[in-house]
Amino acid sequence: MILTIIGNPIFAVFFALIGCVKSPDNPHPDEQQPPADAQSTYVNPVFEPILADPTVIRDPQSGYFYAYGTQDNWGDGQGSRLMPILQSTNLVDWKVVGQAFSSKPTWKDNGGLWAPDVNVINGRYYLYYAYSTWGDPNPGIGVAVAEKPTGPFIDHGKLFTSEEVDVPNSIDPFYFEEAGEKYIFWGSFSNAPTQGTYGVPLSDDGLSVPDLSRKFKIAAGDFEAVMIHRRDEYYYFFGSKGSCCEGANSRYHVLVARAENLKGPYLDQNGDDISERGKGTLLLKGNDKFVGPGHNARLIADDEGTDWFIYHGIDKMRGKAPSGASRRMLMLDRITWQDGWPAISGGTPSTKVQGAPVFQE
Repeated sequence: MILTIIGNPIFAVFFALIGCVKSPDNPHPDEQQPPADAQSTYVNPVFEPILADPTVIRDPQSGYFYAYGTQDNWGDGQGSRLMPILQSTNLVDWKVVGQAFSSKPTWKDNGGLWAPDVNVINGRYYLYYAYSTWGDPNPGIGVAVAEKPTGPFIDHGKLFTSEEVDVPNSIDPFYFEEAGEKYIFWGSFSNAPTQGTYGVPLSDDGLSVPDLSRKFKIAAGDFEAVMIHRRDEYYYFFGSKGSCCEGANSRYHVLVARAENLKGPYLDQNGDDISERGKGTLLLKGNDKFVGPGHNARLIADDEGTDWFIYHGIDKMRGKAPSGASRRMLMLDRITWQDGWPAISGGTPSTKVQGAPVFQE
């Protein structure tokens, strides 16, 4: 359309050349890209190279969407980003606007900042995060607070460590509030006797856990990356299983269950309780192009009431960044509800142009 308006062959060549230049937002111009009307269509991924373990909020003040991801080195010479922050108006077009932390919190000697969960609580922006290394015997969950979605996030310290709460591999926090009571859910892969996904009440200000003994288990230790969604009379549990971070060999996938009570029991479509290993109803798995889909954010409804599933996935042909990190890209797909259960078309990440979320200006 631009070339037609200009009507000049020289300009046409000029703009054609520009279209071939690589940029941070389009590092692979030879691949299929969405049509120019990005408001109405998109194609996965919606952001690359990496935004792992995403959490997404819509800022009530500006209306912008903000996405946050696990600390990673993208291999672009800028080092390890301490939880990158992206901004969008439509869940499709994202730009980098900063990182959550300027330096690591000091309550742990070493580790990475993983799996953020950001929420607007009492007008401020709370970021719950995991602090861990691979194989860490004592990871923990912390919380930081900011006055605006781009930060800076000021650390308020740990909520607990694995040893303190007696839950191995205590990572992947998820916040939920109901009837004025605040909860944190967490947990990750483990075979230990106390393994699993748990919840526990938070303090009124959301900055501490007054009584760790009030924890309750909702899923077995073959799950991680818990997300709970309330719809009608049910609470829906979304969790990931499999290997998250082996590049093109990732076997991550997402399963669901539901309960009539926040604290469970969460049952899959066969009626089996997911507090036992090996249970859950499959929602999303990899395909020939994208592998390792998982660790989804909260569902976001567009202005037409359609629910959107935001998660990370890996391009099978480019599994690792130059840094060696798995290229867990930001992905987006439509959720439909069938007989009270969520579904994604084909049960795998979309690979072709799709209709985009609808948001009014």
